[in-house]
Amino acid sequence: MKKVILSLAVIAALGLTSCKNETKKETETTTTEISKDMAMTDLSFGVRGNCGMCKNTIEKAANGVEGVASANWDVDKKKIDVSFDDSKTDAMAIHKAIAASGYDTEKVAGSEEAYKDLPGCCKYDHSMQMNQ
Repeated sequence: MKKVILSLAVIAALGLTSCKNETKKETETTTTEISKDMAMTDLSFGVRGNCGMCKNTIEKAANGVEGVASANWDVDKKKIDVSFDDSKTDAMAIHKAIAASGYDTEKVAGSEEAYKDLPGCCKYDHSMQMNQ
């Protein structure tokens, strides 16, 4: 009988210790996620382009900037939505990265060298409206 009671006590102690560690881990993760959300900035601005290949290039350029969490360029509206950590980068760095890939943004003209290397379907009209 003593062995049964001792066994139950050991199992209960291990169970409580295990639950305590799991609760601690969840609390740490939640705290980290909250602090990440607090530093994020959302931004939308116009970018000239034509097609799905443009979308891939523009989003890749924006996502290549350190601190950018997400970038989504809307082909129809000629607008990009970017979420980034403003302690690691700023809006102008994102504009410059997209412009370096050959695309005009609202604030920075695209690189002529990069524009020349774009596929034919991606060569857009430089007077096209952005952020529609």
